[in-house]
Amino acid sequence: MNIKCLIIDDEPLAQRVIEKYAQDIPFLEVVGKCNQAVEAIEFLHQQQIDLMFLDINMPKLSGIDFLKTMKHAPLVIITTAYAEYALEGYELDVVDYLMKPFGFDRFVKAVHKVQDVLSTRNYQDDAPVRSEMPPEEQFVFVKSGKKTFKVNLNDLLYVEALGDYVKIYTTERMIVSYQSLKHIESILTPAKFPRVHKSYLISLAKVEMIEGNQVRIKDKFIPIGSNYKMEFEKLVKAG
Repeated sequence: MNIKCLIIDDEPLAQRVIEKYAQDIPFLEVVGKCNQAVEAIEFLHQQQIDLMFLDINMPKLSGIDFLKTMKHAPLVIITTAYAEYALEGYELDVVDYLMKPFGFDRFVKAVHKVQDVLSTRNYQDDAPVRSEMPPEEQFVFVKSGKKTFKVNLNDLLYVEALGDYVKIYTTERMIVSYQSLKHIESILTPAKFPRVHKSYLISLAKVEMIEGNQVRIKDKFIPIGSNYKMEFEKLVKAG
């Protein structure tokens, strides 16, 4: 699958560097270059893209302000010389943040993150939870790097958020996947796999003990967050 890219940067040299790096990656296709964010608005109205390489410090409209105006932005890799904008960029769900000048190896690492996100989206679209099937046959596919694992929901213990990734713990293994805990939550049944903390989602069936503000699954004690405690207690009483 080719990834269609748009370069948005007011520095010609920076544009050439990104374009040259992209030419050395077979699945990247640069379909446009813009000197300002305002130019990119018009370009995006005319053509659909998968990825933007976006500078921050540009005239008229900064890269950050540009992102804030977009309701459905493509994936974004920020390219800038200003480290102080990193936190704000990640709050806007950018995939990566490249500090200028960056080498080809760092560029490749960022692009692979984009590839993982797009691949995960495709697998999630193609393989949702099979809720119509018997519980013992329900499963999801989870992409981890170049591998894709079939996770039987009966084997799922809990899921832990880890920055831009999640750790999925099953009875057999632990899988690291580039996706959000919120998405994992959206494809599971809340009554069976409740969110108990901002960083944890659990299998209610695998809870061995509840003690105070934590649950135990196998040898792992998982905290129950105050924002989730009331709903979790309702599930326990209902069960």
